[in-house]
Amino acid sequence: MPNTVSSLISEWVAGLNFEGIPSPLIDDVKFRILDVIGLSIVGGTTPFGRSVRAAGRALHPSGPAQLFGCAGRSSVVGAAFVNGALSQALEFDDTHNESIVHMSGPAVVSSLALAEARKADGRDVMRAVVIANEISARIGSAAPGQFHKRGFHPTGLFAPFGIAWSAGAMLGLDPVQMTHAAGIVGSFAAGLLECWVDGAQSKFLHPGWATQGGISAAYLAHAGTTGPVAVLEGRFGLFASHLQGAGLADPDKIVAGLGDDWKCHDASFKPYPAAHVIHPYLDAALRLRSEHGIAARNIARIICPVAPYIVGIVCEPLEEKRRPRSDSHGRVSLQYSLAEALVRGRLDRYSYAEESLNDPHILALADRVEFEVDPSFPGPERFKGQVRLFLDDGRCLEAIEEFNRGSPQNPMSPSDIIAKFETNVSGVLARADAQRLVEQVLSLEQQKDIACLAALTRGSHD
Repeated sequence: MPNTVSSLISEWVAGLNFEGIPSPLIDDVKFRILDVIGLSIVGGTTPFGRSVRAAGRALHPSGPAQLFGCAGRSSVVGAAFVNGALSQALEFDDTHNESIVHMSGPAVVSSLALAEARKADGRDVMRAVVIANEISARIGSAAPGQFHKRGFHPTGLFAPFGIAWSAGAMLGLDPVQMTHAAGIVGSFAAGLLECWVDGAQSKFLHPGWATQGGISAAYLAHAGTTGPVAVLEGRFGLFASHLQGAGLADPDKIVAGLGDDWKCHDASFKPYPAAHVIHPYLDAALRLRSEHGIAARNIARIICPVAPYIVGIVCEPLEEKRRPRSDSHGRVSLQYSLAEALVRGRLDRYSYAEESLNDPHILALADRVEFEVDPSFPGPERFKGQVRLFLDDGRCLEAIEEFNRGSPQNPMSPSDIIAKFETNVSGVLARADAQRLVEQVLSLEQQKDIACLAALTRGSHD
């Protein structure tokens, strides 16, 4: 087999055992698993979540894997698809900063579904999640910002590859089979962002679709189906087909330092259910609100310096961002998100409700939020935010967040992540079950039966 990026990754995956994963990364991945489970559960309480669950049950009416937050079970791909889509329903799942890929949602739900079906243990799950996250982040980092610029969602494009390799590892594929799985899944990778124009929900399906594609590709390769071995860097591969420009991607970055420099450790947890590039602006604005006792009605104008690459993501077109048509529209709007946070004093699982989206006070403040491009701001490898509030008494208050909260440079504490989980599952899981779930996930390397852990995610909703 030729020496390609895919074949090099496959050799690395085949040789990686649980003991080869650094202990800080093991600690980190437990909290990512807990976070995703909580997000999938709360995602199931939304209208989007209910629609996806209904469709999933119709397509995959039974099977060995648990649907989180309800009593239903489904096939491996059915459960992974539903749970994966639900994990992004609130735009609250972690992000790898440089690639902007939501990596853990698809990685966690696919690994747990496969573990239930194949009687794998907690160590197998953590190894699979680390593999998926590392590969998704690395592929996305070969051309940071370039896919978003062209209207592609990184999660829909990069996560399928991570899942193909992690599922291949759980199925015991050899390096040749894994390389074929990656080649196959390249035909399944997707992720158009036209939903940003009208606020439709299709983007939230991408983590679920990534799991379905990745798992299916692994099973196909295991059965003998072949895929192109240079699916990433080849003449008609991912970079050539989607970017269509020489020098826009550096495939060598994908394998440079593989196994020594862990890219997935650079991913950020989310304290707010909004696009990650907005987070440092939210923290800066809410800090000023708290420290100075500011009332939103006294804010005459807000100016936000921004990095050039985020303009088309969360700042423009202005009318769409100032008047979001849906909660999904609002979650990718800098103007609206800042306005709701400053009017309500918070941004959490209950935000972006219809009442808020039509609140005249929030909308009036959104009209007073302006942005200006600052070329000195960092690229997607670091989310920086700066807010200048001009008050009606003539004062100007300013705050800067150099690193988004939840990033390795400005981390959320373990208690912060546990509190986020408990808030997200409240009303669905009994408190005792939520506590047991926390305990089992945080001791996952000792768990021999994933079915016991999965059973705790059922909750009281149908």
